[in-house]
Amino acid sequence: MSDVNTTSNWPTFSFIGIPGLEAAHMWISIPFCLLYLVALGGNFLLLLLVRAEQNLHEPQFYFLAMLALTDLGLSLSTMPSVLAIFWFDVHDVGLDACLTQMFFIHTLSSVESGVLVAMAFDRLVAICAPLTYTRILNHQTVLCLSGAALIRGATLLAPLPFFLRTFPFCGANILSHSYCYYPDMLNLACGDVTFSSVYGLVCVLCTFAVDVIFILVSYMKILGTVMKLGIQDRNWKSLQTCVCHLCTVLVFYLPLISLAVLHRYTQETSPILYTTMSNAYLLMTPLLNPLVYSLKSRQIQAALRKRFVVQRVVAGE
Repeated sequence: MSDVNTTSNWPTFSFIGIPGLEAAHMWISIPFCLLYLVALGGNFLLLLLVRAEQNLHEPQFYFLAMLALTDLGLSLSTMPSVLAIFWFDVHDVGLDACLTQMFFIHTLSSVESGVLVAMAFDRLVAICAPLTYTRILNHQTVLCLSGAALIRGATLLAPLPFFLRTFPFCGANILSHSYCYYPDMLNLACGDVTFSSVYGLVCVLCTFAVDVIFILVSYMKILGTVMKLGIQDRNWKSLQTCVCHLCTVLVFYLPLISLAVLHRYTQETSPILYTTMSNAYLLMTPLLNPLVYSLKSRQIQAALRKRFVVQRVVAGE
């Protein structure tokens, strides 16, 4: 890893990889590569199923397709830098490439959070107002909610690269992760970063904090509706349709919150812990989402069985 010292506005940053295990990076790359392949293949398969299967042409599966598309984007955003470190021992990245990667990572994370809110709204309407579900959750509503999540993320986070461009970077610009992350880059900037730091916090509050509150309120309303109607098989089956979404919410927000806390409130944290949490944040979500829906969603299971059975029959003929 090179030590780059600069006070210019066009620095080179260095990814840290996994501290203390540099000699084993080639071996570590094998599970990372397999995890990326599973994540890419699983999300691509979900997109194909939603597109091909007529019984999956429903709002909740349209949102699932949007989630899979976002997860594909997140995986493709981080994969080049992660595998470059482990395969080719390439640790350095220029400012433009770093800012581009940072923008896509943060924007897609915000979009994914917005899609999770849309999925919570879908379950809220389906359980609390089933008679008006098809009228409220039509194709136009799905497009509006998806578009709003995309526009919100891109609009709020577009200024971040421009903020970082205004700062000189001093000393050894060594990043704490295997990709470019805004708080990480801001810590390396010289000068007064108060406004940029506050703006980043405002972005977090306007996206992830608001989204978490809406999801919690939605599920409190859902639980209250199910309890009010009485404990019946039909009601419990309706509640069980939320299990996949709740698992996805936990998989996405827990690593995100943990990583944010490490950056803001801990000063002397082990670099290995930083690396573990950062990789869990952006790798486990795209990896686990397809598995969760494949294991928990009966419609997805039926579509998978149908596809594989048809392929076996065709192959047998």
